[in-house]
Amino acid sequence: MGRTLAETITERSRWHLQENNGILLAQCVRAVGWIGGTVPHLTEADGVVELPICDVSGPGFACGAALVGRRPILIIRYQGFMWYDCPTLINYAAKSKEIWGVPCPVFIRSIAMEGNGIGPVASSSHHGMFMRPPGCAVVAPMTPNEWDEIWKWYLDNDDPIYVSEHRRSFSIDHEMSNAINPNSKITILAISSGRLNALEAIKLLEADGIECDLFHQLWLKPFKVKDEVIESLTKTKLGLVVDSDFSICGPSRSFAYELMHKSPAKIYALGLEDRTCGVAPEKENCAPSAKRIFLCTKELVKNGYTTI
Repeated sequence: MGRTLAETITERSRWHLQENNGILLAQCVRAVGWIGGTVPHLTEADGVVELPICDVSGPGFACGAALVGRRPILIIRYQGFMWYDCPTLINYAAKSKEIWGVPCPVFIRSIAMEGNGIGPVASSSHHGMFMRPPGCAVVAPMTPNEWDEIWKWYLDNDDPIYVSEHRRSFSIDHEMSNAINPNSKITILAISSGRLNALEAIKLLEADGIECDLFHQLWLKPFKVKDEVIESLTKTKLGLVVDSDFSICGPSRSFAYELMHKSPAKIYALGLEDRTCGVAPEKENCAPSAKRIFLCTKELVKNGYTTI
C-alpha cells in the first residue's frame, strides 16, 4: 500500500508550515479530527490558525496573508459553505493580479461531502461556482499524485487555486488509470466522486455487454482535455460527462459543449439533480450513483439519447 491522499496532504502541509513560511487557516481544526486527518498536529506557533465560526471572515484573513507572502492554505470544511466564503475570494483574490498587478495566491481546500444527513447547507460539490469568474484555477484531485501535481502548480504560480476535494478520496492510496477498450460504445469523462461511482458503473455495464472508455478529469479550469479523450469520442461518437456538482449550468454541461466542438460525438451531462438536498436519506442529493450512471449509459447506447 502507498501513502493515502490524506497522508499526502498532511505531509505537504507540514513542510509548507515548517519550511516554507506558510500558514494554514480553518475552522475547528482540532475539534473534529484534524479535518479528516489531513492537517498536521501543529500549533499556532507553527502557523495553524483557528478561524472564528463566521464564514465571511476567514477568506479575508487568507487574502491578507497571501498579500504579505505567506502563501496561505485556506480550508473550507464543507463545500456548501462556499456560498458564504466565496465573495472575498472571487472579488479580490481572483481579480487582484489582473486589476492591480498584485498577486493573491490562496490555496483553497474546499472539501465536498454528501450523504450522512448533513442537509441542504453543507452538502454537495460546488466547484462550478469558481469556474465561472476569471482569475482562479479549479481542480478536483482524487489521488495522491494528482494532489501533488496541483500543489506543485501552486508553488510555481502566483494565482489562487480552488481545490475541490472530496472526503471519499482521503483514504485512496493508489492512482486511477483511464480505461480504454477497442470495442467501446461510449466515452465517459468523470469528475470528483463521480469517478468512484463511474468505476463501479463500468463493471455493471461490462457485465451487461457494454464496453466503455473511462477518463478521469483533474483540471476543470483551465479545462485540460487530452488527445486520447478526443480520439475516444471520435471512435465512439457518444459521450457522457459525470460530475458531483449540478449539471444545469454546471461543469458537466460546459464540458459536454466544449467536447462536442472538438469531436463528432453527441455528448450528455449527468450531475446532481435539480433539487435541494434534504436531511432524510430519501431526500439526499448525491453524485450520480453507479446505478444511475449504468441506467443512463445503457439508455444512451440503446437509443442515442436519454431521459435520465
